[in-house]
Amino acid sequence: MGNASDTSAVFASTISKEHDILIGSLYSVFCVLSLMGNCILLLVAYHKRSTLKPAEFFIINLSISDLGMTLSLFPLAIPSAFTHRWLFGEITCQLYAMCGVLFGLCSLTNLTALSSVCCLKVCFPNHGNQFSSSHARLLVVGVWCYASVFAVGPLAQWGRYSPEPYGTACCIDWQAPNHELSALSYIVCLFLFCYALPCTVIFLSYTFILLTVRGSRQAVQQHVTPQTKTTNAHTLIVKLSVAVCIGFLGAWTPYAVVAMWAAFGDATLVPPDAFAFAAVFAKSSTIYNPIVHLLCKPNFRECLYRDTTMLRQRIYRGSPQSEPKAHFGSSLQRNKDISVSMRSSNGQQESYGACLHCTENTAPCHVTTPQRTACILTESTYREVTVSQLSDKPQADFL
Repeated sequence: MGNASDTSAVFASTISKEHDILIGSLYSVFCVLSLMGNCILLLVAYHKRSTLKPAEFFIINLSISDLGMTLSLFPLAIPSAFTHRWLFGEITCQLYAMCGVLFGLCSLTNLTALSSVCCLKVCFPNHGNQFSSSHARLLVVGVWCYASVFAVGPLAQWGRYSPEPYGTACCIDWQAPNHELSALSYIVCLFLFCYALPCTVIFLSYTFILLTVRGSRQAVQQHVTPQTKTTNAHTLIVKLSVAVCIGFLGAWTPYAVVAMWAAFGDATLVPPDAFAFAAVFAKSSTIYNPIVHLLCKPNFRECLYRDTTMLRQRIYRGSPQSEPKAHFGSSLQRNKDISVSMRSSNGQQESYGACLHCTENTAPCHVTTPQRTACILTESTYREVTVSQLSDKPQADFL
């Protein structure tokens, strides 16, 4: 946990208590939404795992990295924000910062790979159609390896992790480049290969996709091929990927700007509140992916609706309120069976069950049932009698 005096000096909050409470409240909301959204998305993906397209592997991987960030950062950041100081010491601070860098870079690199795959499928379909699920899995492994290099670097003395300027969280020491060459080289590489390059690839990929779609729209309308359905599916994935990328980059760009300001400018001029609220925007990126794909992707939405319907049915069957209706239905069936079984070949009634209106402790009640009648013709006159009275009558002279 570290020395108490060091903890008091280094991990004390430098922003107002009201801002810390606001940040803790926002983190709590993000945590709940991210847990629910990403877990539901992974559950839906598991149920439709046999029909997943290669590009959808990156959507699942993005959900895994968002869920990893949620589980590793929010449980530590929320109580620290509410108590107005970092509570968990130096070693946990290092691990917290490493997890933030790992999952954040994994998400951005994953979106870069997804944009490249979408560009390959739309702009170069001859090559894109050869991109299989095994290629997607291999690329996902490469995404994690790429992010791990920069996440583990500060632990190997390439760069450095330290408390954030606002005191209640930890990340890269953005002020270290002012006095350490290794920290300067780390942050330069981080900015070039983990922000500038991915953003450039994403922008160029979707620009090429837009130009290709515009150029081929008229041809697609005039010549509908059997691959139209597949093309529409790829187009939908592209649109949703663009939405997720915009949300993710919009969330992380304020933090990148503030971090570069502190790294290459005068760090003393950067207000701690700017770092704090930029970090809040960055952590909100964990909720965009499940919201976009669960609400806007038809096959995910249909699978979610089917799963929730089955869950409601199971809950309803197991609830006590469903027993009276089941008993009522079985009683109706039993009453029907009794009414059928109360007829015999000689017209007499046979009781195969108790009356529905009687209980074990009460005398049987008499229920009036419709009587069947017959007409008996005697010479030129006839009379009407009930069927139950025919047992002692001659059977040849009745109608």
